Amino acid sequence: MKAQTAPSVDPSEVEKFSRMAAEWWDPTGKFAPLHKFNPVRLKFIRETVTAHVRRDAKSLRPFERLSLLDIGCGGGLLSEPMSKMGFKVTGVDPSEKNIGTARAHAAQSGAVVEYRVADAETLAQEGQSFDVVLNMEVVEHVADLRGYLESTAALVKPGGLMFVATLNRTLKALALAKVAAEYILRWLPPGTHDWDKFVAPDALRAILEDSGLKVLKTQGIAFDPLGWDWRLSNDTDVNYMVVAER
Repeated sequence: MKAQTAPSVDPSEVEKFSRMAAEWWDPTGKFAPLHKFNPVRLKFIRETVTAHVRRDAKSLRPFERLSLLDIGCGGGLLSEPMSKMGFKVTGVDPSEKNIGTARAHAAQSGAVVEYRVADAETLAQEGQSFDVVLNMEVVEHVADLRGYLESTAALVKPGGLMFVATLNRTLKALALAKVAAEYILRWLPPGTHDWDKFVAPDALRAILEDSGLKVLKTQGIAFDPLGWDWRLSNDTDVNYMVVAER
């Protein structure tokens, strides 16, 4: 089955991000917000997983012998640093252009990542499973939220973790993450997000728990205009991350 035919895959979203594929690794390009966002989410993932699996947080490669799936990996902005931390990383994306960019950059950087043009449904049908599944900034772009989360939840090994990062369905998120970010500040290309696909934490939790996962934590992330950077926050009104365990 082709990835683009999976029920959860929105072909218009695949095409949208395919058009920007060459810019994934440009810190001043269309994905500049993700480059600014990356350090805080990498630190959160690292600290959460080391505590969960009781690994040495000070180690350069604390995740040796653990597998990680980066679903909707784009150009590999998370896949590469996760590999350098010791994970055996699989990065999948339904866009051939995104995977092409990710493979080309990994070849230059020396990062060891298995990249595939694939979707969650395909991996679930193959019976694959991983110690950690990263589901970051993807759920607000899928066509079938429940079906997609059910498929990704099935990819988490017993005792494993899934991280989901997305946008809350609030008027504040509409104003800041959509109107301001796309049309006023021009941080993102207009049309990057569809507010109708934003999802509230309670709704996300319900689907994850229906899919056999236990939500361990909901963590807000906020932009600090004074430091012009992102930080962890108690405020989940706009950006938030969820950690769930099978």
